[in-house]
Amino acid sequence: MKTIVICSGGLDSVSLAHKVAAEHELIGLLSFDYGQRHRKELDFAAACAKRLNVAHQIIDIRNIGSHLTGSALTDDIDVPDGHYAEETMKATVVPNRNAIMLAIAFGLAAAQKADAVAVAVHGGDHFIYPDCRPGFIQSFQDMQNQALDGYASVSLFAPYVTVSKADIVTDGARNGTPFAQTWSCYKGGSRHCGRCGTCVERREAFHLARIDDPTDYEDPDFWVAATAGFAADEVK
Repeated sequence: MKTIVICSGGLDSVSLAHKVAAEHELIGLLSFDYGQRHRKELDFAAACAKRLNVAHQIIDIRNIGSHLTGSALTDDIDVPDGHYAEETMKATVVPNRNAIMLAIAFGLAAAQKADAVAVAVHGGDHFIYPDCRPGFIQSFQDMQNQALDGYASVSLFAPYVTVSKADIVTDGARNGTPFAQTWSCYKGGSRHCGRCGTCVERREAFHLARIDDPTDYEDPDFWVAATAGFAADEVK
């Protein structure tokens, strides 16, 4: 299966790239610059492509991103600390982001005669990101079947959509993912902050997977209190 992986440079998508390289035919990585404050992760995506010896394309959609206002990832709004399931984490939603990126990715895949587009959405994203849920994934596939009918057949490969981030860490380790060469933190500083939702989720995932976390956090212990009131399998 000739596959293009949408790769942000984060733990999930880099693990997915290594999975596809091991199990299918990885033909390239696709990243998006939508004006995110943590765009430093794009460097990690580029490093992943170089490591796996495939092409890396960065699509500039900053003009679109500038209109998707109200998110802590694109605007001058403080990134909230805590667990992903907390109501405050809705501040990190960029409306329709995955739908926009996937539509572009499917167009590129069709043009490049790829069989699939792979995306690393996972069960832990279901709390606050509607465009990461199984219903969205299936609906998007149905829509693309109509959009490309008679021209191309491209599958949406989302192997993590119903599993936890801990499962991704386990899978990533199995496929030799260099976790230290991934970037998750939403704050985009010189080190992972250890306090934002994605840092907390990352640290918890390594703990649950019983795999050493090589990440350098500014606050390496905050995750303990942040996750105390939530169950890791709390996926809706």
